[in-house]
Amino acid sequence: MTPRLVLTTGEPAGVGPDILLNVATQEHRAQLIAVGSKTVLAERASALGLDITFMPYTSSDPITPHLPGTLPLIDIPISGAVAAGTLDTRNAGHVLAVLDQALSLCTAGECHGMVTAPIHKGVINEAGIPFFGHTEYLASATATDHVVMLLTNDVLRVALATTHLPLSRVPAAITAESLSSTICVLEKDLRQSFGIAQPRITVLGLNPHAGEDGHLGREEIEVIKPVCDSMRSKGYNITGPISADTAFSAQQRSETDVYLAMFHDQGLPVIKSEGFTKSVNVTLGLPIKRLSADHGTALSLAGTGLADSGSITAAIKLATRMTMSDAAGGSPSQSQ
Repeated sequence: MTPRLVLTTGEPAGVGPDILLNVATQEHRAQLIAVGSKTVLAERASALGLDITFMPYTSSDPITPHLPGTLPLIDIPISGAVAAGTLDTRNAGHVLAVLDQALSLCTAGECHGMVTAPIHKGVINEAGIPFFGHTEYLASATATDHVVMLLTNDVLRVALATTHLPLSRVPAAITAESLSSTICVLEKDLRQSFGIAQPRITVLGLNPHAGEDGHLGREEIEVIKPVCDSMRSKGYNITGPISADTAFSAQQRSETDVYLAMFHDQGLPVIKSEGFTKSVNVTLGLPIKRLSADHGTALSLAGTGLADSGSITAAIKLATRMTMSDAAGGSPSQSQ
């Protein structure tokens, strides 16, 4: 089976167009369909000295592996002229229209998965559109009750109990119900999508030293530890809550398939430091497959030719393995 994957260009002023154009020059086992502005892509390709042939995509196109130097495209016009590195609120609607088009292709079954380039949440909100991130947007659009953000590379897997929240709102967001749901989604998808028979989940504490018996915070005593105990009694292979400052030791890594961090910047700096250009963001719990690069819009690199496409290339490869494995009734192999 040859999967068909839809790629979004993300923020047009960022590196999204650059890395998609770089991807288009490579060989891939999947068929790649881009959604974005043909004008932006053509101008960026010219600036980068890349010779890419853009072809209009139609649903009747046969599914064949990607042909390097070509890019089937669904053109979503921009509202304002794009200058690489310069945000424009007029194009916020374009960014979401691109995402909506890609989502519709996946929910209709026309594409087997979605790989997203980075967006800029700030400029979307400045345009008057409340927006917290891809993960939250796709969950709402698909009426999914609970999704989990997972970053993975060849060294680590780190999932998040909360995603894009101000730090001051994190403690209240960690409830017994939400934490239990996160662990359920995480365990299920690691079995089904990553082929891990009984995932070993290491849960981090919220506070320094995991609260130090309540002297540095009571969230571990009142919420996190009771949930871990309850899930262990149901057969889940859980360690924790343990202090985040020692959780990533070599010994603990050897006993862990995935870490569950309590907030965004607790776990992600660790995995990104281990492979910033090779890590992939996977949204677990959705009715579709959605993966993305693990970095932001990198406005200062847009149009310079210095953007690294390693992360989105890794996302495409993982999405391809996951999709082909599902079709074969197996599980993707991924070293760690």
